[in-house]
Amino acid sequence: MHIIPITKYSIIFGGHMKHLLKLSDLTAQELAEILVLAEKLKKEAKQGIFHPYLKGKTLAMIFSKASTRTRISFEVGMYQLGGSGLFINGCDSQMERGEPICDTARVLSRFVNGIMIRTYKQSDVEGLAKFGTVPVINGLTDYCHPCQVVADLLTIKEYKGDLSSLKMCYIGDGNNVANSLIAGAALTGMQLTVACPEGYEPDEKMVELGKQSGTLTVTEDIEAAISGADAVYTDVWASMGMEKEAEERKKVFKSYQVNEKVMGLAQKDAMVLHCLPAHRGEEITAETLEKHSDEIFTQAENRLHAQKAIMVKLMG
Repeated sequence: MHIIPITKYSIIFGGHMKHLLKLSDLTAQELAEILVLAEKLKKEAKQGIFHPYLKGKTLAMIFSKASTRTRISFEVGMYQLGGSGLFINGCDSQMERGEPICDTARVLSRFVNGIMIRTYKQSDVEGLAKFGTVPVINGLTDYCHPCQVVADLLTIKEYKGDLSSLKMCYIGDGNNVANSLIAGAALTGMQLTVACPEGYEPDEKMVELGKQSGTLTVTEDIEAAISGADAVYTDVWASMGMEKEAEERKKVFKSYQVNEKVMGLAQKDAMVLHCLPAHRGEEITAETLEKHSDEIFTQAENRLHAQKAIMVKLMG
């Protein structure tokens, strides 16, 4: 895969992006442009400068899964860009009463300028994009979490610089975040090692993508995975919808914890990332989380700036 240095690109509005359904749909150039724009918007926001790029526009925000960071960051982001976010609780909409995705997409497209959905099935996101006529943003599915990983890459770049020269280690369940991290590494040239128990690997197609790009290693050996890492990432062992598996997963993942002992194998200045919410004492110790709290909560903040850039690219 051709890697494009992020610093090469000036800010470009519009372009070829029509939707953000999964990170692997983007080109390296599109991802690079989003990150450059996110950096600009963040810098200006810190100075109290906001541009009404989306003045008069509305983003429908559909939530079938509970949310803190996703809802707040999209709603605040639309406000700062001069537009408005319309919260739609999935259980209160006609979608939950049997209205087909194709009809929901066509109805919403006549009211709003964009749709963000946080849900379970990737097919719902794809359906909205197929039948709607406005940009669709994947706010999270069980398959992938593209907005989160754009924010992750923005955060790593802030702390560490050129992504293509870095090594990241992801420890834990091969879930939606892991799938999107694989795509992000492939697009930026960052080396990624995923350490997970047998049977909990990321999606097979994503593993193949990562291996074809030469940026991915998958292993059960947490110590080998974290050795020399510049950034260490973890997530909860049981994602939303897996609550019934939580106790079993605690047994399976008990040796896949980010703590001070395993961090001793990473680079001395290695950063720690967690997409939150965190279960202290499970996937990460309270000590390690608090030691790296600035990085983790900057990562959370960067959801706002990354998603503003995504919305401007798609809707501006």
